Amino acid sequence: MQANPFLSIAVVQLPSHARILPSSWCPDKDLLVVVTQPRGKDRLSLYKMQGTKVWEVDLDSDGTASSEEVVDIAWSPDCQTVAVAHKPPRVTLHSIQDGHQERSIPISLELSAVGTTKASNLSGIWWFMQEKKESQSDIPDIFKRGFDITGSAHSILRGQPLLDPLLDDSQPLTATDLFAFKQKPARGVGSTQPPVISSWPTLPADLLAASIQSAKLGGQRPRPGEDLDEVDLTNMDSVLAVSDDAGNLHCFLDGSYPLGIVAVGPDIVSMSLSKDNDLFFAHPQFTEPKVTALRPFIIQLPHLQRRALRDVARVSSSVRELVWYTMRVVKDMRAAWFGGENQSGARELGPKWIRALEARMKEEFGQEEPYAMLDLTNLLATGRATEALADYLGSGEQMSERGMQKWEQSMIESLVMLRDYSEKRVAPACQRLHLLLEEAYGWSLLPQYQLCGISTAQVNACMDLAGRAVLLAGWLAATARRELVRFTEFMFWLRHETTRLNTAGDSHSHPPAPRHDILEVNDYLMSGLVVSPIDRWFMGPVPQFSPHDLGVPGDWSDLKSTALRARRVLREPRLSAWQYNIKQRDLSHLDRNLDSLVQELAARSHRIFLEAANATARSAVLLSSASPAQLQDTTLLHAVESNPPVLIRERTVLKPGQAAKYTQFTLIQLPRVADLNRSYVCIARLHHGTEGMLRPLKVEVAVMECCIPINDASETKIPFDLLDAEFFDDSVFIIVYREAGFASIATVGYGDLVYTAIELESYLTDFARESLALEVLNRLEREQLSSEAAPLIQTRRLAGCREGKVTLAVNGRTGRRVACVLDGAGPAVEILDIEGEEEDTEVEEMSTVETETGAEG
Repeated sequence: MQANPFLSIAVVQLPSHARILPSSWCPDKDLLVVVTQPRGKDRLSLYKMQGTKVWEVDLDSDGTASSEEVVDIAWSPDCQTVAVAHKPPRVTLHSIQDGHQERSIPISLELSAVGTTKASNLSGIWWFMQEKKESQSDIPDIFKRGFDITGSAHSILRGQPLLDPLLDDSQPLTATDLFAFKQKPARGVGSTQPPVISSWPTLPADLLAASIQSAKLGGQRPRPGEDLDEVDLTNMDSVLAVSDDAGNLHCFLDGSYPLGIVAVGPDIVSMSLSKDNDLFFAHPQFTEPKVTALRPFIIQLPHLQRRALRDVARVSSSVRELVWYTMRVVKDMRAAWFGGENQSGARELGPKWIRALEARMKEEFGQEEPYAMLDLTNLLATGRATEALADYLGSGEQMSERGMQKWEQSMIESLVMLRDYSEKRVAPACQRLHLLLEEAYGWSLLPQYQLCGISTAQVNACMDLAGRAVLLAGWLAATARRELVRFTEFMFWLRHETTRLNTAGDSHSHPPAPRHDILEVNDYLMSGLVVSPIDRWFMGPVPQFSPHDLGVPGDWSDLKSTALRARRVLREPRLSAWQYNIKQRDLSHLDRNLDSLVQELAARSHRIFLEAANATARSAVLLSSASPAQLQDTTLLHAVESNPPVLIRERTVLKPGQAAKYTQFTLIQLPRVADLNRSYVCIARLHHGTEGMLRPLKVEVAVMECCIPINDASETKIPFDLLDAEFFDDSVFIIVYREAGFASIATVGYGDLVYTAIELESYLTDFARESLALEVLNRLEREQLSSEAAPLIQTRRLAGCREGKVTLAVNGRTGRRVACVLDGAGPAVEILDIEGEEEDTEVEEMSTVETETGAEG
């Protein structure tokens, strides 16, 4: 055994109540996640291996004083994101660059999943990478179709022009935005999303797939060759799995798209998890009694391996992006017209002007019931203004050149915005939505998508809503264009009358020639100045009109009838002749609230794709299971509850294609034998898999006594207290122990141990690790099993950890080989390089300098 072989890299002093987790080390980077509680609330901190803090972030969901507890963390396959499981239940994804929250995933705790009514909390989180199959074809893919099938909705969208990007108000405002004189419409992306959008099943955002230009490009062309860059697909087809203490397993494709809730079983508080393709191997821990299953539950998700899953997920994501885009555009249009929280609407300027005129007529000219519209109409028709109107037009604050210019500019900008946004954003977005919904309609008729539960009637209803939105957007654009013409004529008339009244007493001045259309001005006075027809696009119920209500003949319902009508017109020239005196249909009774229609479209589409997202969970098959009821010996049950193992650790390396048979190592610290003052560690080697899952479980054990032999020739052994242990790699695990008041860290080999096969009763092999520990302890006492002193390979004394609780976290991957020990009494974290050696004094001095620097950081 070598003494002090490890290099101590840094000792980091932490705030009180700090924690490290078994998954704190980044798998392929020298980074360590630490959970701290500086003010009684959990904070997530990222440290470099040398002890320097990279960032620290709060985890409160709403910024209030209510704290959230970090339950567990997991690293994404590309190690660029940290997934954090919280209590109360939710999952957040944080970037390792600065710790900002990239996404918050709500966890739906459906009580009906397991028939329980108690509140549930998260208990564990894992992120499994999907091994990619390398292409064996020598022919390069020159078309770069990716996952798009020729003729599908996404392949068609790739050829469409991109929709204009929306401004992102989640980014901080610049000085230009804060001090700009020109009033700008509200930003497009809200900092808080409505529930229908935040709970929408979606993959990580891909605006280009939805034919939307990203706001990050700022309208600029991509740099040359950017489209040829390799796309990082490490996270693709990965599965983020989250367990709760109600026996449920929540899965998310690519760490984002929900796959539904798999009910593993009732009375389960936590579980350990492994994965191979569509198979999950779970060792659940039950609540009554609190024991962990020895044989794994095997959960199969057949739908996880089907292409239909990603096809539906991509369409759902694109529909979500287009719906959210349309909702924000309509919200901007409504804010520009009616006003919002941070701006006043152009719609209110006309009524405000009329109210100011009527207030002057009542207060200064004594009219009890002033009616400004009558005076304005009289002025338009006769050219003569009443005394009150003449006074208002000549001296009113609103009639100054600056006031009229502001009124005109605000109205023109709002009307132009309504016209352009309707034609260039809302209508194209809804057309793209209709195209994607058509593909979902086709899936609803195919048997291979039957598990998705896509309702043909619901998809038809959404397609009708999308088509109605396209029509309303065009209708609004035409109305805004006509309203702009009438308002322009109204302003010409208003300036003409103002100038004429101001120059009436000047004999040398001639009144200007009128430039306005009297009929257009009269139309605006009657149906635009106080009550605008545009108001109906943002007020009222959801529109329910049909094409027949708009004057479309009933026989134009499909392509065949339309083609027959066209041929009949070609055969009879009189039908194509110009028709005079066509009676215009009255459409004033039709509802046209575009805002409510988009909200209804969002709600209906959300239900369709949420039901389809749960198809993976509906396909779940529980291939094997165990239950606490299988434990038959109540005496053994009582013994397990009264004398449980101190700690249990496991290592399962499940390589692709090994689901039929794989090996798992389980480290169990046995209860201390009070009479002999000895403690033992049992290493159990178990063979699991789908092959022979109903056969008796083969268990092999090796028992180590927690003591250190003085030398090979002497039988004297020094006992130690095992504080914590973690598997390091396939042949070594690391322990932290305390002996003679000092704590040390050591490596222990378990790959070359001599394992003894033991035969257990069937209820033991099907039930609990705790039962196995008790059985091994009983056989040791009966001398049916032998033990040996812990085969320590290398050991080093730690700087602290002389008292109190100790927590260990390791990373044994090739190229990393590090460990850290948290001293709960300090608290402080000592970071060690497991493969580093202190060869001379210079190295020791350098280590001391780095340690002090890390402690200050």
